[in-house]
Parts: sequence; structure tokens; C-alpha cells
Amino acid sequence: MRGLKIGTVLDIPVRLNWTFLIVLPLFAYLIGSQIGMIAEVMNQSLSAGIDPTAIEAGLTPWALGLAAALGLFGGVLLHEFGHSIVAMRYGYEIESITLWLLGGLASFAEFPEDWKHEFWIAIAGPLVSVAVGLVCYVVFAVAPIGADAVLFVFGYLALLNIVLAVFNMLPAFPMDGGRVLRALLARNQPHAQATQRAASIGKGFAFLMGLIGLFTFQLLLIVLAFFIYIAASGEAQQTTLKAAFQGVTVGDVMTPREELHTVTEDTSVSELMQRMFEERHTGYPVLHGEDLVGMVTLEDARSVRDVERDAYRVGEVMADNVVAIGPHVDAMTALQTMQENGVGRLPVVNESDELIGIISRSDLMTAFNIIQTGGTPTVISGRQQLDGDRGVF
Repeated sequence: MRGLKIGTVLDIPVRLNWTFLIVLPLFAYLIGSQIGMIAEVMNQSLSAGIDPTAIEAGLTPWALGLAAALGLFGGVLLHEFGHSIVAMRYGYEIESITLWLLGGLASFAEFPEDWKHEFWIAIAGPLVSVAVGLVCYVVFAVAPIGADAVLFVFGYLALLNIVLAVFNMLPAFPMDGGRVLRALLARNQPHAQATQRAASIGKGFAFLMGLIGLFTFQLLLIVLAFFIYIAASGEAQQTTLKAAFQGVTVGDVMTPREELHTVTEDTSVSELMQRMFEERHTGYPVLHGEDLVGMVTLEDARSVRDVERDAYRVGEVMADNVVAIGPHVDAMTALQTMQENGVGRLPVVNESDELIGIISRSDLMTAFNIIQTGGTPTVISGRQQLDGDRGVF
């Protein structure tokens, strides 16, 4: 998740997503507009002794609303640092921590598959939230009677941080409780299977949250339910792919050089379009002699008007900043590289940077389907599964 970098703590970049700039003033407004009601709840639950009339005058509600909202997101940030510090102690790299619409998000370079690591990393965040809540309660408890602003802010943060910890421990994968659930399931079953089960439970909770949000008109709860459902589905799919491609390399799946259709820089765009129609391919490696100099796709050819396609050459429209990959790289890394670069295919080169093949997203998905039905990397490398699926090249 991208965002504006505001600093670095413990070598971890801290970012603000644009949605945070919307939700922070919204939270401040909601707290400020209901400050009297919230004070009454705190008086009943914590015996706070807050005088609602003293904090409802003038700009005080909005100042306290902003202070409470900032404190709440400060607690969320500490929550994410709880996850991150424990993960770093286990040797995992943290790419960033981002504050956004639904709170905080610590981005890991790689998710842990050791169940003990995941358990302690997942539970660290809620434990930090409990600790923050207790510290806020201590400040609340020692504040003198009549310090209504201090009592309100720290009492509110004490309650909300405990609520945050409890809510995050719901077994709704990929929330913290869902990750704890997956870690416990992974003690006695494969990681991918544990992920599938945790994700199914998470999606069930997401559906329930969505219904509650719908009938109680809580838009934020509906958004959270949607996020949980999508995130659970995505991580389950990613984990299944990773497990299926265990031990499978790019060389096992790629289309080898001798089966490739290629073009040269001097090929006209008109001829390229004709070849695409006849050969039913939408992308070609561009060679200068035996050297790979670029990739050209149907989108590139479409950028030239019909009447000008005889005049334009492939070298003028091709992409020359090609991301290549080696044949010994594992297949999952190839898929991640495609996703990161927004491409559907990668040229495969040897140590001398000579083109030896192409691997496409359709190659990987076909290989995945065959592995899922009992195929092996040996069968895949024999090209038996790809005869009828050359939709990209």
C-alpha cells in the first residue's frame, strides 16, 4: 500500500495513505459531535466523574475529538510496531507501516510460515494495544477530579485500545486473531491447508460483519468486511500458488526458444498485426540478431493509427526496458515479478543474457492447474500441458 512517507523508526518507513487524511478528521468530528454521550458512557463504565457541560462548550468538543482521534491512531501505530518488532527479531524484513482508512498495516517482505513465528508476531499487536490501554487508564486514574479534558481523552483511549485489542483477536483472517488461528491450525497440518481453513472462517466473519453493518447503517463496518473478504481470498490464493509451485522453476514452465515466435526491430507494425492475427499471439520478443532488445504487444501496435502502420517499425513502438528472469528462478518468484511490474510475460535469459525462452502468466496458471490435478514438474517441463494454451505467445 503506497502512501506519503513521514519518517523512519527502527529502520521501518512510516507512511500515511491518502485515506488516512479523510478518516482522521472524520473520527475527530464523530467524537466531537457525540462528546456528551461518550462522557456519559465513560461516567457509567469507568466512574470518570466528567462534567459533560464543561467539555461541550465552544471549540472544546472539536479539540478533544481531534486529540482523541490522534491518540487512537497513535495506539494503532504502536500496535503495528508490536507486530513489526517481534517479526524483526525473528529475521523478517518489514517494508513499511502505513496508516490508512481502516487503521494500520505492516507490510512484510515475506509472511512467516513457521507457526510459532506467526503466532507470536500476530499476538504482539493486540498485547501492545492492551498495554497502551492500561497506560492510558493509569493516567486517567491519577488525573485529579475536575480535569475533565484529561479524563475524557485518556479514559476514551483506555477503552478504545482494549476494544481494539479484543476486536483484532476475532478469528477473522487476515486479522490478528485469524493469523493466530492459522498458526494454531498449522501445528498439525500443511501451511497451505491451514490458510484455506482460516480464510474460510475469515470470509464467514466478513459476511456476518457486512450484514451487521448493513442493518445498522455502519458504512465503516461494511468496508472492513469487504476488505477482510478480499484480503482473505487473496492471501489464500497466494499461499496455494506458493505451495503448488514448490520446487518448480521457470525453466520447467517456460516456452523454450525453439518454439518462440519473434520479430525484429525492422518489422513493420502492419506486418506485426498480420502475424498476430495469423499466429494468434498478442506479444513477441524483439531480437537484434540473437540479442533480445525489447518486447512488443498488441497494445503497443494499437498505439499506431491504421493508416500509419506500414510506415512505423516495431523498434519505434516496442518496450525496451525489459524485465528478464533466469531459468533457475522458482516459478512463484516469476509470478510475483509479473505482478510487481504489471506485465503478463517475462523473457527468460541465460548467464550470457541470451534469450532462451518466455514465461507468461498463462503458462503459470496452466502449470498450476495441472499440478493441482496431480501433474508434476517433470510433466510440465515436457511441455505436454501447453500444447493447447498458447494464448499469449
